[in-house]
Amino acid sequence: MQVRKHNLPFVGSALYCARFLKRQSIYTMEIRNVAIIAHVDHGKTTLVDGLLKQSGTFRDNQKVAERAMDSNDLERERGITILAKCTSVEWEGYRLNIVDTPGHADFGGEVERILSMVDGVVVLVDAAEGPMPQTKFVTQKALGLGLKPIIVINKADRPDGRPDQVLDECFDLLVALDANEEQLDFPVLYASAKEGWAVTDLSEPKENLHPLFDLIVSHVSAPKVDDEAPFRMLVTTIESNPYLGRLLTGRVESGVLKTNDPIKGLSRKGGKIEDARASKIMAFRGLERETISEARAGDIVSVAGLVKTTVADTLGTPEETEPLDAQPIDPPTISMTFAINSSPLAGRDGDKVQSRVIRARLMKEIEGNVSIRVEDSADADAYIVSGRGELQLGVLIETMRREGFELSISRPKVLFREGENGETLEPLEEVVVDVDDEFSGVVVEKIALRKGSMTDMRPSGGGKTRITFLCPTRGLIGYHGEFLTDTRGTGIMNRIFHSYVPHKGDIPGRRNGVLISNSTGKSVAFALWNLEARGFFFIGSGIDVYEGMILGEHNRPNDLEVNALKAKQLTNIRASGTDEAVRLTTPRKLSLEQAIAYIDDDELVEVTPNHIRLRKRHLDPHERKKASREKIAS
Repeated sequence: MQVRKHNLPFVGSALYCARFLKRQSIYTMEIRNVAIIAHVDHGKTTLVDGLLKQSGTFRDNQKVAERAMDSNDLERERGITILAKCTSVEWEGYRLNIVDTPGHADFGGEVERILSMVDGVVVLVDAAEGPMPQTKFVTQKALGLGLKPIIVINKADRPDGRPDQVLDECFDLLVALDANEEQLDFPVLYASAKEGWAVTDLSEPKENLHPLFDLIVSHVSAPKVDDEAPFRMLVTTIESNPYLGRLLTGRVESGVLKTNDPIKGLSRKGGKIEDARASKIMAFRGLERETISEARAGDIVSVAGLVKTTVADTLGTPEETEPLDAQPIDPPTISMTFAINSSPLAGRDGDKVQSRVIRARLMKEIEGNVSIRVEDSADADAYIVSGRGELQLGVLIETMRREGFELSISRPKVLFREGENGETLEPLEEVVVDVDDEFSGVVVEKIALRKGSMTDMRPSGGGKTRITFLCPTRGLIGYHGEFLTDTRGTGIMNRIFHSYVPHKGDIPGRRNGVLISNSTGKSVAFALWNLEARGFFFIGSGIDVYEGMILGEHNRPNDLEVNALKAKQLTNIRASGTDEAVRLTTPRKLSLEQAIAYIDDDELVEVTPNHIRLRKRHLDPHERKKASREKIAS
């Protein structure tokens, strides 16, 4: 690492000199910007953990959490990455800016945004599963931007691994995605992110991840930048800091930005958003952000001091008039209605219950999350929120309930489009399922009922079959729970948006009706015990219920109103034997995603910080009958 010569003032401390020189040498390093992309659960975050540890970012005795990049509570609980995050390591005189990305298709918007910040991608592929739908999606985006991939076949030490076949599948995938000759000439590494090693050949000694570091340095091109040009930066992510306010993160495309320099925010169309000063510039150093005095072209930094500028806008000097090109984001495919909680139990758990507070929170969300759209509905107390999938909107709802919000959520609806000839188009999804051979028949049958068509079926080893379908999004809403039941919990289903196609006709929905409470109070074990023959319950005894609340699923197609408050009548006649103890079947507690997938068009999910309840849209039975008659008439 070469350090520029500086005229240092006389200082008595050698330590001070060393620190000064280190601080000044930050930007004398060559930079490499790289993103790690892969399907969900293929080991991206674990690999970043290994890179951080082996680069000397942590002290030898420093305690570091597993999956250190997943800092969010929801990410840790679910074991998935939701938000794209940056980190930075030093390696033999180079600064490697590494971006960890989500693997789930619903959070694809995060990946699309950050690809403009990097100059290369590490495509991580599971040695057993091979390239999956999300791998295909993000790789296509990366190839379209001209990025050169590095293929890393992870989990190469798995007993069911097939690294050579997976390598062939990766090559076929790149060919299918129209990769150019330079992109097809990709280097390959075999690795185990968990064990912390990477090799070019499986016969080599498996010691560390140094081959990956070296490959990133040699294969990923340095950012093409111009230090002499005026400062410009495209904003790719945004977050709030309680002390600094809004932090805008992106890669400096050209020029130099110093602290307190005047800057201007430009919209995508070139209009001025605001004038401001860069009050704070922060660079990623390991898991932390460090305040720096200046940002140079090529580095990924966060800038504070702007109030209105948001994602996909451009930061530049006050004289700048031309914005940087921002990548278009794929549109949302499903929508839900977020409304105030209007149940009799509203306001007991949460403190954020007003429609204006809900609206303000949703507006704040779309500032940083470009793949979500919010619109006003006909009802003044409700908002239509559109996103990529049930999981993405489910994560938003879960985040809001933890913040103290109470909401009523409607059934997800598919967003239709109008074709060139006026025909109705609906979103089609590519579905890849891995199931045991014995369950493949029932899965094919169920998806065929939902207007899905099979495009591929092949053995995937270990007594499993991989089946690929093209199925309308409408048919997949609420199917995942049924899929797990049909496959005894062993099946894996992955789905990703494919295209818009002509409407495929009616798709049958839920077959069974529900058990509805006809009174308000606390549920009684005796009453639930007597009703068990009618179906199964979502609640246990001693739970607050109200008229119109859904208590369970009926055995038959029709809805049934039941009394869950009926207690055993006591008499003064002494029984000859002891009464039989009431033993209830364990209720089926639905998670938030399961509840959203379960409900029908005339039902809502009541979400509070402590409870998830199902209810009818109309609580009064007369209102429900009136609404059903109007629906039949229409």
